[in-house]
Amino acid sequence: MPAPQTEAVPEPGRIVLDARDVARALTRISHEILERNKGAGDLVLLGIPSRGVPLAERIGAKIAAVEGIDVPVGSLDVTMYRDDLRLKPARTLLHTEIPADIDGRTVVLVDDVLFSGRTIRAALDALTEIGRPAAVRLAVLVDRGHRELPIRADFVGKNLPSAQTERINVRLAEIDGADLVSIDSAR
Repeated sequence: MPAPQTEAVPEPGRIVLDARDVARALTRISHEILERNKGAGDLVLLGIPSRGVPLAERIGAKIAAVEGIDVPVGSLDVTMYRDDLRLKPARTLLHTEIPADIDGRTVVLVDDVLFSGRTIRAALDALTEIGRPAAVRLAVLVDRGHRELPIRADFVGKNLPSAQTERINVRLAEIDGADLVSIDSAR
């Protein structure tokens, strides 16, 4: 019987953040969130699947280590709120878990890469059906520019200007077995 085939993971292109860089960026983002919010008391972190969720969990753990308060961390699937549903094949719905009432609280959306802004617009639409936060902030590991909508991140791990034809690959230990961010040239 032949051995089962596993899907080959492509080699990363030029590595721009290694595991230590990712950890430092998340520590900085965590401290910036605390400074801007004046503590952790009314925070809710919502990661956008798939890689935004483990990033939100890590930020929540770092905030808890500093403040001694467990910040509610959940996930927000934006699939049904995307404006490109009719243009692309159907996507699998991912998990949404809202860990606390968001009304009157500061919600920090967490994602791996900010590119066009369309995913975040979808997340804002999804939030309006869940509740009415006092404020919504955005934390991203990488901001690569090329916005199509007037959306900007409040907390950024790394600004990485890139050509539209380049691809930013974020790998996280929880999903991919290692932490790194690479940039691949157009093919």
